[in-house]
Amino acid sequence: MSLAAPLIERLMPHLIVLPILLPMATAALMLMLGDTRRPLKALINVLSCLTGVGLSIALVYWVLRMGGPQAVGVYLPSNWPVPYGIVLVVDRLSAMMLLLTSVIALASVLYAIARWDKAGVHFHPLFQLQLMGLAGAFLTADLFNLFVFFEIMLTASYGLLLHGSGWARVHSGLHYVAMNLMASTLFLIGVAILYGVTGTLNMADMAIMVPTIPQDDRGLLHAGAAVLAVAFLVKAAAWPLDFWLPSTYASASAPVAALFAIMTKLGAYAVLRVWTLLFPQDAGVSALFGGPVLIGLGLATLAFGAIGVLATQHLGRMVAFCAILSSGTLLAALGFGQPAVTGGALYTLGSTLAISAFFLLAELIERAREVEEQPLYVSDTEPDDAFAYPVDLMPTRDVNLDDDEQALIGRAIPAAMAFMGLAFIVCGLTIAGLPPFAGFVGKVVMLSALLNPAGFGQDAQVSLAAWALLALLVAGGLLTTIALSRAGVRYFWAPAGRPVPRLRFIETLPIGVLLLLVGVLVWQADAVLRYVNATARGLHDPKEYIGTVVSTRPVPSPTATGEGGLRR
Repeated sequence: MSLAAPLIERLMPHLIVLPILLPMATAALMLMLGDTRRPLKALINVLSCLTGVGLSIALVYWVLRMGGPQAVGVYLPSNWPVPYGIVLVVDRLSAMMLLLTSVIALASVLYAIARWDKAGVHFHPLFQLQLMGLAGAFLTADLFNLFVFFEIMLTASYGLLLHGSGWARVHSGLHYVAMNLMASTLFLIGVAILYGVTGTLNMADMAIMVPTIPQDDRGLLHAGAAVLAVAFLVKAAAWPLDFWLPSTYASASAPVAALFAIMTKLGAYAVLRVWTLLFPQDAGVSALFGGPVLIGLGLATLAFGAIGVLATQHLGRMVAFCAILSSGTLLAALGFGQPAVTGGALYTLGSTLAISAFFLLAELIERAREVEEQPLYVSDTEPDDAFAYPVDLMPTRDVNLDDDEQALIGRAIPAAMAFMGLAFIVCGLTIAGLPPFAGFVGKVVMLSALLNPAGFGQDAQVSLAAWALLALLVAGGLLTTIALSRAGVRYFWAPAGRPVPRLRFIETLPIGVLLLLVGVLVWQADAVLRYVNATARGLHDPKEYIGTVVSTRPVPSPTATGEGGLRR
């Protein structure tokens, strides 16, 4: 990577806009190819997603190489000064979210080309437009363009959700569209109120205006922020606005549901970005506005997700409730406004990889269940020798037997069942927050910060909300473990006489890669924790972010001496 450092430096700041331009250009190219060249479009989609992973890694490397928690890169697409023009900003948080999105997208498209991309038209262009919306939402620095990229993402997601047709997708799709249209309306209302109060839409410029707002207008500021937060919380699947998610995600095709797993994190990202910029610790009377409400909604979402995981018997809905559980944990932790707690919450974003892999794995498991069971006997006319009890059927001493009195020792486990079983265990342990996987590490970091708010060795009172989060994290992990253990028994242990499923390599590869990355997060936990803790400190102390964005100046226009010596 050190050899690529000079190239990355030369490409900056233009590298910031490439994660948006790449999927946009790819989608336009695939639309021009028509409907008959699907193999070529699939290849282009995979190559584009692979390039997106490379771009995300380059941006993460750039913010790391800058050093310190306040590494911020700014790009002015229209070359207009802040706050009049469009502004794209990359920092540690947006670079991390871009990398997470690109990895999940690559895994999803690899899984989809096995068969799902053939279930309808325009899958690949819609997939790329979805990535364009996600990348733009993570990179934009003003509220209006955040709305624009939200709508691009949502419009593409409507088509992806209905991909493959079927009554279940249409039924849940109507709920999904209705909820998001309502959220979009609230988004515009909240943006309009905030613009009316602050006179700007650029988030960094708005953060400068907030402390100077007169007391008479502060109630309007808080109302606008609350309306905007409702729109974000719908996408973040916060209770009670998350009733649409289980059926929607469960009815979507497996690769689409895996990509949708990052969309709930986009809602939490938007809440975190706007909240830490407008209402930091030094915002005066508006400091940490809405924090207790955010904690309460997060705790309720966490409890709802844990109960839903235990209550459902459908594997797809179970994974969807796991996504709600993860979102609730993130929202509750963010509401405390403590950098150490936020750092632990950001580390738990690694569980999104496990949730995406779980959506893909769930379809393979359900498909394996649909294979017709083979008859136990070749023919009913064969003589029944059960009563003869021949000598070779006598139970063998010190040998474990199954229900058919067959020795278990020395029996080979089919590779397909071994893969699905191990993948199921890794997904379950990660989502439940059990050691040694990433979910456990993140929870330990969060709880250590909550129970020691003044630092280790310092006496400080632990808040009731911190104890509530501790109890719900433990209870949620226990309920999730029970639910997934029960599902594991039902799908892997109890079945007998079922033929071994046949899995395609292209379907197992993305699941294996995602779970391998979950292991990498644990292996490199120290480096990842340093990154997320630096990210959290930069978020809760946004002065450098605000100063860098506001102080960025347009590139001077090229000059040329024309007739009369005039400069152009």
